[in-house]
Amino acid sequence: MGLRRKAREMVLQTLFAIDFQERDPEFGELGLLNHYEDILIEIAATDDITPEDQRYVFAEDLIRCTIQNLSEIDSIITKHTKNWSLERLATIDRNILRLAVAELYFTDTPAAIVINEAIEIAKKFSTEQSGKFVNGILDKIQSEQPKK
Repeated sequence: MGLRRKAREMVLQTLFAIDFQERDPEFGELGLLNHYEDILIEIAATDDITPEDQRYVFAEDLIRCTIQNLSEIDSIITKHTKNWSLERLATIDRNILRLAVAELYFTDTPAAIVINEAIEIAKKFSTEQSGKFVNGILDKIQSEQPKK
């Protein structure tokens, strides 16, 4: 498994865990930024990954990017999931889409890599059908994305 794949999986697991925490809507993304680090450290430690490790650094950058832009990311996803509210999406699929959209819009990672990684992570953590669903949504999002 590539270094970045493991980092993306750690981001997914952290976002998934955060989704189940009670949070004060008044603090929005700021509240999430205050809670993710302990979860990420715990997830990384299960694979003996320390905060100095490249995988951890990439994961932390991606999760911060995702959280800081969560409202915009959720709006982008909602626009492309017709007849599905964000809350109706499976929690794991919703968070795979979130991290992929963050990487598509806010990093220099090529779209083909982001989409392929999201599909493979969906197959591993969700279902084969989720891989196809994630591919379809991300393909639509990527095709309408402003060019970098």
